[in-house]
Amino acid sequence: MLTANHIHELYRYRDLILRLAWSDFKLRYKSSALGFFWSLLEPLLMLVVLYVVFSNLMRIQVEHYQLFLLLGIILWNFLDRGTSMSIWGIIGKPSLVQKVYFPRDILVISTCITALMMTALEFVVFIIFMVIFRVMPGWTVTYFPILFIFEFLIILGLSMTLSALNVYFRDVQFIWRFVVQVGFFATPILYPITIFPENVRWIVMLNPMAQIITMMRDCTLYGIPPDLLNLAYAAICALALLLLGYAIFDRLEPKFAEAI
Repeated sequence: MLTANHIHELYRYRDLILRLAWSDFKLRYKSSALGFFWSLLEPLLMLVVLYVVFSNLMRIQVEHYQLFLLLGIILWNFLDRGTSMSIWGIIGKPSLVQKVYFPRDILVISTCITALMMTALEFVVFIIFMVIFRVMPGWTVTYFPILFIFEFLIILGLSMTLSALNVYFRDVQFIWRFVVQVGFFATPILYPITIFPENVRWIVMLNPMAQIITMMRDCTLYGIPPDLLNLAYAAICALALLLLGYAIFDRLEPKFAEAI
């Protein structure tokens, strides 16, 4: 479980967590001609394709749609990348799990940090685009790191659940791939939440990622501070998913070595 003692133990292993994260980060681009630049090109190429298609299909005009779309892509990519990589966090390192003792959640945490590093590079593209389009964020951008932490906690909680379940049920990786693809279109990434009738919006906004992406766009691009109730909802969802993920991970961890 995620107790004070366990948090203290994870802190003692902080160097190992960072080394594993950095090692995975470098390994992903090893023998690649463009190397780290793929982290910059990936969201940019997706932006071009989606912008060309959806800018012509959108019936509702969105201010700074290029930035609106790019920010949504980056934030969703973080969720997609973090959880999809973490599914293999345990079964992808059998020698470590079976032969060496350390808190097993370190493998999942380090993978989420690797995804965080890749997302940080993508934000370089976003900042460049903000400069190009002369969009200067106001004081409301101070909410950005808070909301980003909420997203990281959601990703970590989901990753704990998925990595643990995937040890015993390998179908999890395929089911989650489908869920992520459906979620991309069900979450207001390509379109604003205002595209839905008012009596339907609350259903879409039950998705904490919809809340986070909408609030991060508002505070960064439009100078609109988050509604306190929406902020509280995102915080509660992030904490609940994190605690649930750790509870599932803790329950299944004792037999990881045998199942692998």
